[in-house]
Amino acid sequence: MSTAAIVMMVVAMIVIWGGLGLTIASLLRHGAVENRAEEPRRNR
Repeated sequence: MSTAAIVMMVVAMIVIWGGLGLTIASLLRHGAVENRAEEPRRNR
């Protein structure tokens, strides 16, 4: 692979993973994702 192709691949990976990380951080910050460790509520 040429150097330009490797550089473009690395930049694309950083953009994709960076966007994913920012999305997850935004969802966590705004409370869109609740704590999944809680016990499930059962009606008895």
